[in-house]
Amino acid sequence: MNRKIHALGLISGGLDSTLAAALLLRQGIEVTGLNFHTGFCVLDHHRQMGERKTRDLENPALKAESKLYFPVELIDISQDYLDLVTHPRYGYGKNANPCIDCRIMMLEKAKTLMPEYEADFIFTGEVLGQRPMTQMRRTLDLIERKSELAGYLLRPLSARCLPPTVPEQEGWVDRTKLKGFQGRTRKPQMALAEELGVKDYPTPAGGCCFLTDPGYARKFFDLLEHRAERVVSMEDFTLLKVGRHLRLRPDVKLIVGRNEKENEFLRRFAESYVTFEVIDEVGPLTLLEGQDNPDNRHLAAAVTARYSDAPPGKLVEVEIGGRGKGEIIQVEPALREQTDNWIIK
Repeated sequence: MNRKIHALGLISGGLDSTLAAALLLRQGIEVTGLNFHTGFCVLDHHRQMGERKTRDLENPALKAESKLYFPVELIDISQDYLDLVTHPRYGYGKNANPCIDCRIMMLEKAKTLMPEYEADFIFTGEVLGQRPMTQMRRTLDLIERKSELAGYLLRPLSARCLPPTVPEQEGWVDRTKLKGFQGRTRKPQMALAEELGVKDYPTPAGGCCFLTDPGYARKFFDLLEHRAERVVSMEDFTLLKVGRHLRLRPDVKLIVGRNEKENEFLRRFAESYVTFEVIDEVGPLTLLEGQDNPDNRHLAAAVTARYSDAPPGKLVEVEIGGRGKGEIIQVEPALREQTDNWIIK
């Protein structure tokens, strides 16, 4: 092959994918990184909420780009991801994470982009045996087969524990300069990072996906359970990231802001929901999702009062708005025992 070898890589910006790219760059291979946006990244949410310092919210994949001097393309797959996350063929992990289906989708997308970038193969930062759901040998083989990349999917950090790929067999990549890492320990990666001069990387084993969070997962499955045919939107999943969620009845759920930032975030969705706010007391903005009737409105108002500064037993006024409606009702705050039973923890 006369031209320079070019590889496309799945780059999260974590230590493993960064090191995988560095190993190939050290062999003179051109690298282009692909970073896929699913809509479930924790950093994206902090950015939307205006939380943390700007530097802390920078996309880790772009940090890898700036450190190693190779381009990274940001690709939005959030709409296609909706069906995958609600109907995963290979199921969920410990929480709501459909990691096998997720990996296959990203690799399928990478494969379709190979002609555009004149890429010769795909690489990832996967390590044999590191993650029980996606990185055991049988699963690695399944992912490679289902993404139709057999022979063209290189895992530089574990290559010497796996059968040679086409890039190695053809001499595009020197297999002896790749690694044979396996297992859950991160010490070899950290030592390699020091050797390659890779610094300021995210904490090893850190994650950036809401779907792996147990609290988010409980709200996620509650949502699916109460939606006909599991039909949901990205807005639904966005709202799961914010506030207290209380399932009052099968046909009604409340989303209650926990602080001023969350109240302001929830206010963006006020036109699509019935809203509740206590008058003359500091308190939350509450969204009612589901059946809108007088009984559910009274319960929602009482819950809103419960999380305000109004003392227990005090009769307070709650303003109800949204959807072109507005009224004021008087309620006593709900009892803590009630809300503790309703809250999705």
